[in-house]
Amino acid sequence: MVMLVRWAVTSTDMSLKVCSIDDLRPGEGLRIDSINPPIAVFLTEDGEVYAIDDTCTHQDASLSAGWVEDCRVECPLHESTFSLVTGQVDQPPAKKGVRTHQVHVSGGAVYVELSTAAPNLPPGVIVA
Repeated sequence: MVMLVRWAVTSTDMSLKVCSIDDLRPGEGLRIDSINPPIAVFLTEDGEVYAIDDTCTHQDASLSAGWVEDCRVECPLHESTFSLVTGQVDQPPAKKGVRTHQVHVSGGAVYVELSTAAPNLPPGVIVA
């Protein structure tokens, strides 16, 4: 599922409001295209919310469309798995992990503080 979500900077910190908690479904990802590069927000079956870069580091595929289990998401293209907690790749063919972003939920809104690290994008994909 691809959904365009507008974001806004809150007045108290550098967090971006990316969606409502009601926009998330357990075990599914939500792609946030208004951020470049896009991020994916996940709600686990245990009720935890995580945000990672949405683009697989092996090839240009959306991780938000992947399969989620045990705080990992499997890339829908070549089945590399990434930890939602650390961003580390757990299974090839991807060799590099994705960035993770700090998340907090307040008043039903999901806020993300973006990582300042450089993204690990696949060959041929650049940040516009």
